[in-house]
Amino acid sequence: MINREDMLELTRRMTPARSSVGQIAGAYLDEEGYVDGTFNKNFLRLSASERSKNLGLAKEILISRTNDQLKEYRIPEGAGRPGGVWQLLDGILESGLKNDALLDIFYELLGERHNPGYPYACFFFHGRYDVPVKGTDGEWLEGSEEVYEYMICMLSPLSGEYEPGSPEFGFLYPAFKNRWGDREYVNLFESRPEREHRELRNWLLNRG
Repeated sequence: MINREDMLELTRRMTPARSSVGQIAGAYLDEEGYVDGTFNKNFLRLSASERSKNLGLAKEILISRTNDQLKEYRIPEGAGRPGGVWQLLDGILESGLKNDALLDIFYELLGERHNPGYPYACFFFHGRYDVPVKGTDGEWLEGSEEVYEYMICMLSPLSGEYEPGSPEFGFLYPAFKNRWGDREYVNLFESRPEREHRELRNWLLNRG
């Protein structure tokens, strides 16, 4: 189960002036799943309006309805095998989104599995959050317990030329559990749980 307070804690460090996000990368895919363009940028070098717009998209995933739109899943044992999607995603995470070759492989694999019939964007956000110490009375203390390194991935239909709309699918990895990062879990987002992206969920959860 996801603790909503954990998600809200992450969003408090996702403002244009004070953001834990340091890198953003993405691809634009056509209605058949072919990559139409990519980008990879230092997030802090974006204009204030661009930072605000992109953080708003990432936060839509975190502030969605927990345990309904955003659900926690255990990553299957053996999912990190050589050549698997989780070996790829771990490499993307550990590179801080700075390995374009790994990102390009992911976009191609995504396009093979997701052809919704309309152009869409796939964005990645990478961040490092200094998790502050919380006292037994619930008050924040000086210092941090750990650095939570994470990435958010979102898929959004394009509402204009290279303009993503609200996310339809995405994930937070590793899951932020009990205020710690746990690589055994991922939080998957579905904007409309009744119309889930089963092909993507099964791919990520190694369900055939």
